[in-house]
Amino acid sequence: MEIREDRLNELLGKVVNELGAAVTGLHVSIGDKLGLYKALGANGGMTSQQLAGVTGTSERLVREWLAAQAATGYIEYAAEDETFSLTPEQHAVFADEASSVLMTGGFYGLGAIYGSEEALIDAFRGGGGVGWGDHASCCFAGTEKFFKPLYRTNLVDEWLPALDSVVDKLKAGGAVADVGCGHGVSTTLMAEAFPATQFFGFDFHAPSVERARKLAAEAGVNNVTFEVATAKEFPGNGYDLVTMFDCLHDMGDPVGALGHVSETMSADGTLMVVEPAAGRSLSENLHPIGRVYYAYSTALCVPSSLDQEVGLALGAQAGEARLRDVVTGGGFSQFRVAVETPFNMVIEARL
Repeated sequence: MEIREDRLNELLGKVVNELGAAVTGLHVSIGDKLGLYKALGANGGMTSQQLAGVTGTSERLVREWLAAQAATGYIEYAAEDETFSLTPEQHAVFADEASSVLMTGGFYGLGAIYGSEEALIDAFRGGGGVGWGDHASCCFAGTEKFFKPLYRTNLVDEWLPALDSVVDKLKAGGAVADVGCGHGVSTTLMAEAFPATQFFGFDFHAPSVERARKLAAEAGVNNVTFEVATAKEFPGNGYDLVTMFDCLHDMGDPVGALGHVSETMSADGTLMVVEPAAGRSLSENLHPIGRVYYAYSTALCVPSSLDQEVGLALGAQAGEARLRDVVTGGGFSQFRVAVETPFNMVIEARL
């Protein structure tokens, strides 16, 4: 087999870039947790000595971290005075907790993924799946931190208003079940926005439910309750709205889960499912966003589903047509994509 030098060099360049990226992900998490990005953003151009002094960190390690970040293009370096800084765009992505494009949370769970390598290898060899709760806790913290800016920006102002008559019901007072709520970011955001409605968050992962309760208490929200329960067995009935945020594809039996949802809803209730955006075929998903979704799906989503009963393993790139089959298979007769973004699709379904 003849090797073409131009293709080889292109591939090697890509691999070298990926090696740097794989380690830089850890650097982002460290920089966020130590407040390095925030300090740079608040103080403008800083030397490594100044940044270390402000953050109470080791100057020598901070100096190397800064060099790696500058080489990556995540921060700026001014050679004339050996200072480092953030552009407004870099500040929005790495330092601003109120930013809709804050991305640091996406790097938090990498340690959990790498730490689960042996379990994933066993799963690949036919050993079943890897349970959500079997990953390190940084996986759950990362999920919370990554999705919070997205939900905070879009959920109340964009996604819920795109659903037919739902906002009016929530303003008047009703009942909402947030299934697969995780740390309850979505549940608490809705509860804050609609104090007349009672919200119930359900998740099968007990530590996540405990975290959800803590966050809601810190926010002073008293119209929300969290309980450990699976998607096929959560209690209650007559819900005006049932939501599933980025979790349906992780379920072992999503059709069965939706069947239970359909039994708990009011006759004129609404199902809202938020799932990753995806094309109709693999070819349509071969781009940077699809790459991220497939990567996380291989390490987290599909193994989680395979660890559960049925193990349908939809994956994070199931796409509209496959999701339509699952939702209608769960007993819903009406299905539409209410909102589409480069990252998500918001599905509205009714009985």
